[in-house]
Amino acid sequence: METKYIFVTGGVVSGLGKGITAASLGRLLKARGLQVAAQKLDPYINVDPGTMSPYQHGEVFVTEDGAETDLDLGHYERFIDEDLNRFSNLTTGKVYWNVLNKERRGQYLGETVQVIPHITSEIKDFIYAVGRSSSADVVITEIGGTIGDIESQPFLEAIRQVSLEVGPQNSLFIHVTLVPYLRSSGEHKSKPTQHSVKQLMGVGILPGVIVLRSDEPLGPGIKEKISLFCNVEPDCVLENVTLPHLYQAPIMLEQQHFSDIVCRKLHITAPAPDLGDWQQMLDRIAARCEKVTIALVGKYIKLHDAYLSVVEALAHAGYENAAEVEIRWLEAEEITDRTAGEKLRGCDGILVPGGFGDRGIEGMVAAAKYARKNNIPYLGICLGMQIAAIEFARHVLQLDGANSSEFYPDGPHSVIDLMPDQHGDLPKGGTMRLGAYPCQLSPGSQLMRAYGQQLISERHRHRYEFANHYREQYESAGMLITGTSPDGRLVEAVEIPAHPFYVGVQFHPEFKSRPNHAHPIFRAFVEAALRRQKAR
Repeated sequence: METKYIFVTGGVVSGLGKGITAASLGRLLKARGLQVAAQKLDPYINVDPGTMSPYQHGEVFVTEDGAETDLDLGHYERFIDEDLNRFSNLTTGKVYWNVLNKERRGQYLGETVQVIPHITSEIKDFIYAVGRSSSADVVITEIGGTIGDIESQPFLEAIRQVSLEVGPQNSLFIHVTLVPYLRSSGEHKSKPTQHSVKQLMGVGILPGVIVLRSDEPLGPGIKEKISLFCNVEPDCVLENVTLPHLYQAPIMLEQQHFSDIVCRKLHITAPAPDLGDWQQMLDRIAARCEKVTIALVGKYIKLHDAYLSVVEALAHAGYENAAEVEIRWLEAEEITDRTAGEKLRGCDGILVPGGFGDRGIEGMVAAAKYARKNNIPYLGICLGMQIAAIEFARHVLQLDGANSSEFYPDGPHSVIDLMPDQHGDLPKGGTMRLGAYPCQLSPGSQLMRAYGQQLISERHRHRYEFANHYREQYESAGMLITGTSPDGRLVEAVEIPAHPFYVGVQFHPEFKSRPNHAHPIFRAFVEAALRRQKAR
């Protein structure tokens, strides 16, 4: 079968859930036995989101091969359950970076470099590359932003050209728009969708499917009107109503024959989707009978999307423990030794996630200390592991001034530091340890029990490491090194065996958690939090 290309665009407003629509479709097509790849094209000029503030962009999702990408790729991986790669996210910045470097190397042989064909050809090459790299039957490409945005125009032109090159039988445009509800008149309005589709047709793109986002169910009259005015078959106008749980979206869309319509449009012959595993997961969500409270102590609390994968991984762990995980969002800067008891009282577990910079560090240290001294399950991820090491050094090893050289470069005890070969004037972007690396676990450790195997692979996004010359002091005092790189050079995980659950990992396990298969560390952490709750 020739590779099929599906393009998902958005209209009226941003934040409609194009990513969830694309991810849901990916899940449905995979359930029909098709090999699916997904990618996101982002119009911003940054080369990647790696140096963008979490307040601007939310979390940075890291792929197996170390690409720093848009958070929508996390949705793709969680829904489709396929590892994505560096071809899965493209920005305007990366496009121009590649084109200008080619021009400087003389690859255009003196041509005048222009948006068409050079910029659009770079975008097209990227779209085709994701299909080749994954041998995909179907490539689903989401276009960031909203129709009418100036910065999106080269991407729209590029996907129009792809459709022309591969032919209508191998390409499909899906347009996601908002249908607002006016309470004053008590009716939904179709006009914004009509205008949005008109703009899309103005750049030469005719959507084959329109997905209507709304908070409340739509009447049949709205869909019929949009079908008529937007030149789309009646059954190809679907509604995507706000749901109690994100993972209900594929089932809701399939009840409207979404994957049937897509297969019909693309001339794909495939069996009906097998959604048994997905439905079982939804049944587990509905059957939850416990509630557990996890304190998430971070520095980007005002924007929950900064910790999106962590939040989802906690939810997944709750599904498998028959528990609803309630997150208590705590600003690290507001926690001190004096206020920790008040802020953390009643929590069944404490999680300190990743982050950069020294703001809020002392609050995180106070939270880690409170968890250690009060036998509250603790999970430290990346920076959270480093925080656990700093806290232990100060209050157990009695190393006054213990810190990370990231925060206190000239401190007396840099228990977290750059490795010897890392010192120097390093630029900010692209110099971290990124992507998947193997880790050897210690037999008998909590992590080994959670994973059920000794050699694992997890994704990283950090620059500083546990300082090796302090290892013996930590282990003698009761904090064990239970995960290392296979050569033993790098510390990947620490834990306190005398504690009910006190684990820090240098990697980011949240990136590999799935709704129908919770990550082992998160599952064990939530299980420990439930034990504490029941003991109380």
